Amino acid sequence: MLRFFSQPAGLVLALAFFNFIPVLTALVQVFQIPSDTYPEDSARLAIASISWFAHVLAGVAFGITGPVQFVRALRYRFGALHRLSGRIFVVSGVIIGLSGLSLLVQLTSVRTPLADIARGVFGVALLIALALSMAAIKESDFLRHRAWAIRAYAIGMGLGAVSLVFFPIYIITGQAPTGLASDFLFVGSWVLTIAFAEVVIRLSSHPPPQFPHES
Repeated sequence: MLRFFSQPAGLVLALAFFNFIPVLTALVQVFQIPSDTYPEDSARLAIASISWFAHVLAGVAFGITGPVQFVRALRYRFGALHRLSGRIFVVSGVIIGLSGLSLLVQLTSVRTPLADIARGVFGVALLIALALSMAAIKESDFLRHRAWAIRAYAIGMGLGAVSLVFFPIYIITGQAPTGLASDFLFVGSWVLTIAFAEVVIRLSSHPPPQFPHES
């Protein structure tokens, strides 16, 4: 089963499945924020509306371009398109990291320090992973570039696994889970996503065929 996810098609399908809910939620918020039609439980985010809007807009771009980056046929046959989507992936990832850190600073927390610290650590880790991915491709180290890109996507879209756990609870109860136990589940789901990415990287750690330089 894990070997399936180490293949390009399997990896793309897995990413699309895990991140469907957060990408769709972010897309809805892209329209809700400018029109002030967001739900009441998100109203506190309006204090930092610019950071919030940047965060969800970048999240949509990051969530969509991430799986596209791992389509092997796109890299081989449409190198220019791969490079363009890669730049969107990196820029949107940087915006996610910076806007996420900005939201932490601007908003009064409704979670325990555990979740807030995790958000801060993941935000910084995302920026570092993106920087290392770009450094690798500048050195034409495609294998290392791919590994760090996968890590960046796992960090940036770690809420995918969280949403699979929390979204059904939200639908049933009408409110997001809170408290220390829910924060342990929140952080644990995110960490498991990153651990899963590491497994995929290890299983697919063989040199790919050479293709034109990408950045």
